[in-house]
Amino acid sequence: MSAPAVVRIEPRRGIRLAELGELWSHRELIWVLATRDVRVRYRQTVLGVAWAVLRPILAAALMTLVFGRLAKLPSEGLPYSLFALLGVVPWTFFSGAVASASESLLGAQALVTRVYFPRLALPLAALGAPLVDLAVSLVLALGFALSSGLRPSATWTLVPVGLAILFLAAAGLGAGLAALNALFRDVRHLVPFALQLALYASPVVYPASLVPERYRAAYFLNPVAGALEAFRGGVAGSPPDPALLAISGASALALLIAGVALFLRVERRLADVV
Repeated sequence: MSAPAVVRIEPRRGIRLAELGELWSHRELIWVLATRDVRVRYRQTVLGVAWAVLRPILAAALMTLVFGRLAKLPSEGLPYSLFALLGVVPWTFFSGAVASASESLLGAQALVTRVYFPRLALPLAALGAPLVDLAVSLVLALGFALSSGLRPSATWTLVPVGLAILFLAAAGLGAGLAALNALFRDVRHLVPFALQLALYASPVVYPASLVPERYRAAYFLNPVAGALEAFRGGVAGSPPDPALLAISGASALALLIAGVALFLRVERRLADVV
């Protein structure tokens, strides 16, 4: 009688691109998790999805008062209220997406410890609710731009370019922070503070043209800088330097690769540390 076969299960070494292919087979799960987050966000709220409009309006109004009226920051020929709104709308998506993704693993401990699925689905699904908010507030921003006298032109094609850069950066940073948050709980306290600093390190309330030219290439290593300048400049008809935009795009792509690589490396230990 032959000896029974022995199956040895060992952890996989390195990062395999095939692991990313599992996400496609679990696309329905990502959709379910994303729609759940949208429902939970506005459940039992009086105004519902209207908050997606009120938040950027209130933030832009406050920035207009403080930075436009009091500090008198330049707005590149735009009314400062419109300038601020065109910065606040994409920034609100980015900050909300990063914050939600960074908490995605800790918010789904029961799933992570009991059921197998590609864990990368969690930070990706966490981008769903911020994307819905972005779609609603984007209509507001573009409507305000039209009412201010701006008209659609060829430069408006830069709007999806800027949003794509933001999405890549948010997905990469969110995935990396989600992995680190599972290992070190201090991260959840650091993220809000870091996002607050990043707000002022990005051209939300001021134009990137205020940055001295010799430092501008380094400044655009921040992918949010290029994304905001592409979004705002595209709507206003004053597109940013293509070379600087390319720097931000490459930086966002590098951030995505690094964040996903870190997540996949930590993924094998998630059930033990979450």
